[in-house]
Amino acid sequence: MTAIPQPTLSPDATPARLVRPPPAPPLAMLAELTHRCPLSCPYCSNPLELAARDSELTTAEWAEVFRQAVALGVLQLHISGGEPASRSDLVAIVAAAREAGLYTNLITSGIGLTGVRLDELDAAGLDHVQLSLQGVNAGVADFVGGYRGGFDRKMQVAAEIARIGLPLTLNAVMHRHNLGDLAQTIALAHQLGARRIEIACVQFQGWALKNRAALQPTREQVDEAKRVVAQARRDYAGKLAIDFVPPDYFADFPKACMNGWGSTGLNVTPDGTVLPCHAAATIPGLSFDNVRTTPLARIWNEGAAFNAFRGTDFLPEPCQSCERRDIDYGGCRCQAMAIAGDARATDPVCRRSPHRARLDAIIAAESSAPPPDFVYRRMGRG
Repeated sequence: MTAIPQPTLSPDATPARLVRPPPAPPLAMLAELTHRCPLSCPYCSNPLELAARDSELTTAEWAEVFRQAVALGVLQLHISGGEPASRSDLVAIVAAAREAGLYTNLITSGIGLTGVRLDELDAAGLDHVQLSLQGVNAGVADFVGGYRGGFDRKMQVAAEIARIGLPLTLNAVMHRHNLGDLAQTIALAHQLGARRIEIACVQFQGWALKNRAALQPTREQVDEAKRVVAQARRDYAGKLAIDFVPPDYFADFPKACMNGWGSTGLNVTPDGTVLPCHAAATIPGLSFDNVRTTPLARIWNEGAAFNAFRGTDFLPEPCQSCERRDIDYGGCRCQAMAIAGDARATDPVCRRSPHRARLDAIIAAESSAPPPDFVYRRMGRG
C-alpha cells in the first residue's frame, strides 16, 4: 500500500509548523461517549474493534475537551455513542457542555432514558434530541436492532420528549429490510411530533460494511424511495423537514463527504482519539492524536491525519481537471479505501472514476441475491 501523503514542510520546519494556511475552525464536534449500547444494529458505523469501558474519557476529561472545543470555535456538540445513555454521568456531561457554551444534541436509541432522566437532561441544558428508528413496528425494529422491546421503549421515550417539549429529530436508517416502509416512517415521525426526519440510507463503513450484502437495497427500492421522499416533501411542507441521504452506491456523483476532509467537523472517540471523520481509522497509514496528550486546537490545525486530505491537491485525475472538484472534493476517502483499496483514489461512486465498474459489480451481485443473515454488532466481537 502506498503511504498516505503528508503535508509539505519548509526546510527548517518541525511537524508543528506546517506550510499551509491555518484551516477555518470546525463548526461541530461529535463526542462518542462510549461504544456500549443495548442495541446490536448490523449497520452500526462504530468500528469492529469497540473501545472498552475502562478506556473511556472521564466526566472531567470531557468537560476539558468541551472547553477546548469552544476556544477552537466549535458551536455544536453532537453527543453520541454507542448509546450515550449507557453513561451514568450523561447529565453531568451535558451540563458541562452547556457550561462551556455549546449547543447540545443528544443522539440516542432511547434505551436507557426515562421521563425522570430526560427531565434532568432538560434541566442540565440539553437543546435537542435525535432519536434513532430501526422500523415502524416492533417486528422490523426489534429484528434490525437485535433488542426485544426496543421499539416500544422508543415510543415511550418519544412521548416523554414531547411532554417536555424538547425539539425532536427522528433518525431513520434505511436499507433493504425497511425501505419499503419509508412512507409509513415519515408518517410516524410526524405523528411523534418530530420537527425533522433524517432518512439516512446506510453508509457502508464499520459494521455496515461487514453486513453490506444483507443491507444492500435494490435499484427499484432506491428509485421508489426517491419518489416517496419527493411526494412527502410536498405533503408535509411546513409541518416536517425531511432530509434524505440516498444510497451512495446508486449515485452518479459522490457527496461532499464531511463538506471536505478536515473542514467543518471532528470526532472524538470514547478513549479520546480525534478523527477527521467517523471512519477515518479504516485508512492505513494515518496517525491520530489523542486529547489526553495533545491540545484539541493543535490536533485540528496541525495533526497529520487532519492535513492528509485537506483541500484537493492530493486528488488524481480525472478529479483534478473536473468541474466538480471544488463541489464534492473527490468524494469520500474512506469509501475509496474500502472499494478501490486506495484512500487517494477517485471515489468509486463517481461515474467518471476508473473504479466505478468494481462498484457496479458489487451492486449487481449483492442486490440481486437473497440477503444473508445479519452479523449483529456485539461488544467484544470483531
